[in-house]
Amino acid sequence: MLRTREEESGLALIRLMIILIIIGFLFVALISYMKGSADETKWEEGKAVACSIRTAADNFRREKGTHFDYSSVTLSDLGFVVNPGRPGGDLDGKYFSDDCYSIKFSENSTYLITVDATKSATGDPPVFPRKMTLDSKGQFVQAH
Repeated sequence: MLRTREEESGLALIRLMIILIIIGFLFVALISYMKGSADETKWEEGKAVACSIRTAADNFRREKGTHFDYSSVTLSDLGFVVNPGRPGGDLDGKYFSDDCYSIKFSENSTYLITVDATKSATGDPPVFPRKMTLDSKGQFVQAH
């Protein structure tokens, strides 16, 4: 069966549109992948600072012992210079600021360090996840 020139050009146009749609989907997938990689890289900074806080908390626990009231311990008590809302604190970085970090001790002197990207005073914090926690055993958990 012979096709006319109009039918051929119509089929070519449909093929071209399908190819463009496929390329568009691939481009969107690539951008999503690259965005995820950027967030992972940004979180490396937050995790590194959280590990530094963990080290300071472990030293503080060894120094104070089991009979100390840990209920009101702050990052400043652990030896960090913290300037909430202003630059220049010990915990300030490129993606996370002092405001992003907090520590909460429980009754048995275990603790939970929270890193909250939504509180960052920097212009480019990670988008996902919004929060991470680090416990006294060294386990990171993503909070959505």
